[in-house]
Amino acid sequence: MRKDILIHQVTAQISAQRLSGHCSIKIRFTYIPYNGIFAYLSTILDAFTKEVLAYVLSPSLEVDFVLETVQILIRDHGISLTSETIINSDQGCHYTSYSFIQIIKDAELRQSMSHKGCCWDNAPQESFFGHMKDEIDLSECTEFEEVKAIIDDWMEYYNNERYQWQLAKLSPKEFNEFIRTGIYPLKVKNPPKKEDFISKLTPEEPAEPAARDSE
Repeated sequence: MRKDILIHQVTAQISAQRLSGHCSIKIRFTYIPYNGIFAYLSTILDAFTKEVLAYVLSPSLEVDFVLETVQILIRDHGISLTSETIINSDQGCHYTSYSFIQIIKDAELRQSMSHKGCCWDNAPQESFFGHMKDEIDLSECTEFEEVKAIIDDWMEYYNNERYQWQLAKLSPKEFNEFIRTGIYPLKVKNPPKKEDFISKLTPEEPAEPAARDSE
């Protein structure tokens, strides 16, 4: 395992592989407070399209929910994962555990870990979690299943309807399709080209939601 394959150091590789599948992904988890207790949300995001590829909400902080997130990634996106796919995490105990390292190894993915205290690698995921917490309302939730239903709804909204400036005013799934096919789905005078985004590929955090007025 290499500890420091930082996302910023593999931009050229990402650009070359972008059309064939998910080549750089980030896994993190966050605390979801409700009714005086916590649930725990693990997510895997594509570093380029910002799409949520897998997520698990758990009432427990045991490592299992992180492992399940990877299992869902492999189940749903295995065809687009290769031995060059980099999965980046922090150095928390969940990601340094034998079970996590082994599941990544068995899936033939490349594990990357940020330097301790490196805010740049954590920024995209922290920004994602921040936007989500600003946009959901758990004040009336008293049960875990109520929280899960709200998280499920928001994830569906985020991937399919939450348009972002950095993603050519598209949702993450629309942007992924645009990059894959080169077909821009909006009717505008001067539609962007996928090459414009691949050539200036950066792993920055998701932007605020974008309005999609015709140009």
